[in-house]
Amino acid sequence: MEKAYAVWRAFQEKILARAAALLLIGCTLIALLEVVRRYAFGHSFEWQQDAVTFFIVSAVFLYFGISQRHGEHLNVTVLLEALSAAGPRGRVAVEAIKLFALVVSFLFLLLVVWWGLPEVLESRHYATRTESLAFPMWPFLAALLLGFAFMAVTMLFQIWFEIQKLRGRSVPEEAPVLDRMPD
Repeated sequence: MEKAYAVWRAFQEKILARAAALLLIGCTLIALLEVVRRYAFGHSFEWQQDAVTFFIVSAVFLYFGISQRHGEHLNVTVLLEALSAAGPRGRVAVEAIKLFALVVSFLFLLLVVWWGLPEVLESRHYATRTESLAFPMWPFLAALLLGFAFMAVTMLFQIWFEIQKLRGRSVPEEAPVLDRMPD
Protein backbone atom coordinates (compact mmCIF):
# COMPACT_ATOMS: atom_id res chain seq x y z
CA MET A 1 0.00 0.00 0.00
CA GLU A 2 2.90 2.35 0.70
CA LYS A 3 4.21 1.90 -2.85
CA ALA A 4 0.78 2.75 -4.27
CA TYR A 5 0.70 5.80 -2.00
CA ALA A 6 4.13 6.88 -3.25
CA VAL A 7 2.89 6.59 -6.84
CA TRP A 8 -0.25 8.57 -5.94
CA ARG A 9 1.81 11.30 -4.27
CA ALA A 10 4.12 11.50 -7.28
CA PHE A 11 1.10 11.80 -9.61
CA GLN A 12 -0.30 14.58 -7.46
CA GLU A 13 2.96 16.51 -7.25
CA LYS A 14 4.25 16.00 -10.78
CA ILE A 15 1.00 16.19 -12.75
CA LEU A 16 -1.93 17.60 -10.76
CA ALA A 17 -0.05 20.36 -8.96
CA ARG A 18 1.67 21.42 -12.17
CA ALA A 19 -1.58 21.37 -14.17
CA ALA A 20 -3.25 23.52 -11.52
CA ALA A 21 -0.28 25.89 -11.48
CA LEU A 22 -0.33 26.23 -15.28
CA LEU A 23 -4.05 27.01 -15.21
CA LEU A 24 -3.48 29.68 -12.57
CA ILE A 25 -0.56 31.22 -14.47
CA GLY A 26 -2.61 31.22 -17.68
CA CYS A 27 -5.52 32.90 -15.92
CA THR A 28 -3.24 35.53 -14.45
CA LEU A 29 -1.80 36.29 -17.89
CA ILE A 30 -5.29 36.51 -19.43
CA ALA A 31 -6.41 38.86 -16.65
CA LEU A 32 -3.34 41.06 -17.13
CA LEU A 33 -3.87 41.13 -20.89
CA GLU A 34 -7.46 42.20 -20.32
CA VAL A 35 -6.42 45.01 -18.00
CA VAL A 36 -4.10 46.35 -20.69
CA ARG A 37 -6.67 45.87 -23.47
CA ARG A 38 -9.49 47.46 -21.48
CA TYR A 39 -7.67 50.48 -20.09
CA ALA A 40 -5.10 51.14 -22.81
CA PHE A 41 -7.20 50.34 -25.88
CA GLY A 42 -10.78 50.46 -24.62
CA HIS A 43 -11.55 46.90 -25.79
CA SER A 44 -11.82 43.56 -24.04
CA PHE A 45 -12.71 40.01 -24.89
CA GLU A 46 -16.29 38.99 -24.05
CA TRP A 47 -15.12 35.62 -22.84
CA GLN A 48 -12.25 36.81 -20.61
CA GLN A 49 -14.18 36.95 -17.34
CA ASP A 50 -15.61 33.47 -17.87
CA ALA A 51 -12.19 32.09 -18.79
CA VAL A 52 -10.48 33.50 -15.71
CA THR A 53 -13.30 32.51 -13.35
CA PHE A 54 -13.84 28.97 -14.58
CA PHE A 55 -10.18 28.12 -15.14
CA ILE A 56 -9.22 29.36 -11.66
CA VAL A 57 -12.05 27.35 -10.15
CA SER A 58 -10.95 24.29 -12.15
CA ALA A 59 -7.38 24.67 -10.88
CA VAL A 60 -8.70 24.78 -7.32
CA PHE A 61 -10.81 21.68 -7.98
CA LEU A 62 -7.78 19.78 -9.24
CA TYR A 63 -5.89 20.73 -6.09
CA PHE A 64 -8.53 19.30 -3.69
CA GLY A 65 -6.79 15.94 -3.24
CA ILE A 66 -3.41 17.55 -2.63
CA SER A 67 -4.92 19.87 -0.03
CA GLN A 68 -6.54 16.89 1.65
CA ARG A 69 -3.24 15.02 1.74
CA HIS A 70 -1.46 17.94 3.42
CA GLY A 71 -4.33 18.79 5.77
CA GLU A 72 -4.58 22.26 4.21
CA HIS A 73 -8.33 22.45 4.49
CA LEU A 74 -10.72 23.84 7.07
CA ASN A 75 -10.41 21.76 10.21
CA VAL A 76 -12.17 22.07 13.57
CA THR A 77 -9.63 20.66 16.01
CA VAL A 78 -10.70 21.87 19.46
CA LEU A 79 -12.11 18.50 20.52
CA LEU A 80 -9.20 16.58 18.99
CA GLU A 81 -6.62 18.77 20.72
CA ALA A 82 -8.40 18.44 24.07
CA LEU A 83 -8.54 14.66 23.71
CA SER A 84 -4.87 14.48 22.67
CA ALA A 85 -3.91 16.24 25.88
CA ALA A 86 -5.88 13.67 27.92
CA GLY A 87 -3.24 10.98 27.53
CA PRO A 88 -2.84 7.73 25.57
CA ARG A 89 -6.54 6.84 25.56
CA GLY A 90 -7.38 10.31 24.37
CA ARG A 91 -4.93 9.95 21.48
CA VAL A 92 -6.54 6.64 20.50
CA ALA A 93 -9.94 8.37 20.62
CA VAL A 94 -8.56 11.12 18.36
CA GLU A 95 -7.40 8.54 15.80
CA ALA A 96 -10.81 6.81 15.94
CA ILE A 97 -12.63 10.12 15.43
CA LYS A 98 -10.35 10.96 12.50
CA LEU A 99 -11.02 7.55 10.98
CA PHE A 100 -14.79 7.96 11.37
CA ALA A 101 -14.69 11.44 9.81
CA LEU A 102 -12.57 10.18 6.91
CA VAL A 103 -14.92 7.27 6.21
CA VAL A 104 -18.00 9.50 6.26
CA SER A 105 -16.27 12.09 4.04
CA PHE A 106 -15.04 9.40 1.65
CA LEU A 107 -18.55 7.94 1.27
CA PHE A 108 -20.00 11.43 0.79
CA LEU A 109 -17.49 12.19 -1.98
CA LEU A 110 -18.24 8.90 -3.70
CA LEU A 111 -21.94 9.77 -3.70
CA VAL A 112 -21.26 13.28 -5.01
CA VAL A 113 -19.19 11.87 -7.87
CA TRP A 114 -21.79 9.16 -8.59
CA TRP A 115 -24.68 11.64 -8.65
CA GLY A 116 -22.62 14.27 -10.46
CA LEU A 117 -21.75 12.09 -13.46
CA PRO A 118 -25.26 12.39 -14.95
CA GLU A 119 -25.04 16.18 -14.51
CA VAL A 120 -21.82 16.31 -16.52
CA LEU A 121 -23.28 14.08 -19.22
CA GLU A 122 -26.48 16.13 -19.33
CA SER A 123 -24.51 19.36 -19.58
CA ARG A 124 -22.57 17.89 -22.46
CA HIS A 125 -25.67 16.51 -24.17
CA TYR A 126 -27.57 19.81 -23.98
CA ALA A 127 -24.44 21.87 -24.75
CA THR A 128 -24.82 24.07 -21.65
CA ARG A 129 -22.51 27.07 -21.90
CA THR A 130 -20.99 29.71 -19.65
CA GLU A 131 -22.55 33.15 -19.36
CA SER A 132 -20.50 34.58 -22.24
CA LEU A 133 -21.48 31.53 -24.32
CA ALA A 134 -17.80 31.09 -25.18
CA PHE A 135 -17.17 27.88 -23.23
CA PRO A 136 -19.10 24.66 -22.70
CA MET A 137 -19.85 24.03 -19.00
CA TRP A 138 -19.25 20.28 -18.94
CA PRO A 139 -15.41 20.46 -18.72
CA PHE A 140 -15.64 22.59 -15.59
CA LEU A 141 -18.22 20.27 -14.05
CA ALA A 142 -15.99 17.31 -14.97
CA ALA A 143 -13.03 19.08 -13.30
CA LEU A 144 -15.13 19.42 -10.14
CA LEU A 145 -15.98 15.72 -10.12
CA LEU A 146 -12.41 14.80 -10.95
CA GLY A 147 -11.22 16.94 -8.04
CA PHE A 148 -13.67 15.19 -5.72
CA ALA A 149 -12.59 11.79 -7.06
CA PHE A 150 -8.92 12.64 -6.50
CA MET A 151 -9.79 13.79 -2.99
CA ALA A 152 -11.60 10.49 -2.37
CA VAL A 153 -8.54 8.52 -3.50
CA THR A 154 -6.42 10.51 -1.06
CA MET A 155 -8.95 9.83 1.69
CA LEU A 156 -8.88 6.13 0.90
CA PHE A 157 -5.14 6.09 1.59
CA GLN A 158 -5.69 8.14 4.74
CA ILE A 159 -8.34 5.68 5.93
CA TRP A 160 -5.92 2.80 5.43
CA PHE A 161 -3.19 4.63 7.32
CA GLU A 162 -5.55 5.57 10.18
CA ILE A 163 -6.51 1.91 10.52
CA GLN A 164 -2.81 1.01 10.62
CA LYS A 165 -2.19 3.65 13.30
CA LEU A 166 -4.98 2.19 15.42
CA ARG A 167 -3.33 -1.21 15.03
CA GLY A 168 -0.09 0.26 16.35
CA ARG A 169 1.79 0.17 13.07
CA SER A 170 3.92 2.95 11.65
CA VAL A 171 2.60 4.85 8.68
CA PRO A 172 4.09 7.45 6.33
CA GLU A 173 3.57 10.98 7.60
CA GLU A 174 3.23 14.04 5.44
CA ALA A 175 5.75 16.76 6.18
CA PRO A 176 4.08 20.08 6.98
CA VAL A 177 4.04 22.41 3.99
CA LEU A 178 6.44 24.89 5.59
CA ASP A 179 9.00 22.10 6.13
CA ARG A 180 8.98 21.34 2.41
CA MET A 181 9.58 24.92 1.31
CA PRO A 182 13.08 25.73 0.01
CA ASP A 183 15.17 28.18 2.04
